[in-house]
Amino acid sequence: MTERKPPGVTFESWVDKQIREAEERGDFADLPGRGKPLPGLSEPYDELWWIREKMVKENLSSLPPTLVLRKEAEDALAAALAAPTERAARRIVAEINERIEAGVRQPMDGPPLNLVPFDVERVVSDWRAGVAERLRDSAS
Repeated sequence: MTERKPPGVTFESWVDKQIREAEERGDFADLPGRGKPLPGLSEPYDELWWIREKMVKENLSSLPPTLVLRKEAEDALAAALAAPTERAARRIVAEINERIEAGVRQPMDGPPLNLVPFDVERVVSDWRAGVAERLRDSAS
């Protein structure tokens, strides 16, 4: 534990002395990241960087749950259309439909959800059309 600054000693010289003594003891020798550049130095300064970093580490979102679900539904539809198999596409749509149904049954915070479950057969039909188009493109 550090000692208190003695009276009559300037703050700067007291801090410098503490740092110098810690370096001499080797207290800084095995710090993580030693010898590596500081992350984010090439990026523009963001005074809220630490909040954003903490939110990413703790998997937090600044969006209301309804908007998060809308984004997840959009991403799930894209993933279903790009799925490698019809079975995978059906599974992706079934999973997001469960989440949408839960959101409709129990209202969530944020703006209105304005989502209805996807029509599985329509998504699979679109998936098949995409597969056929990719096959035509690869054949030519």
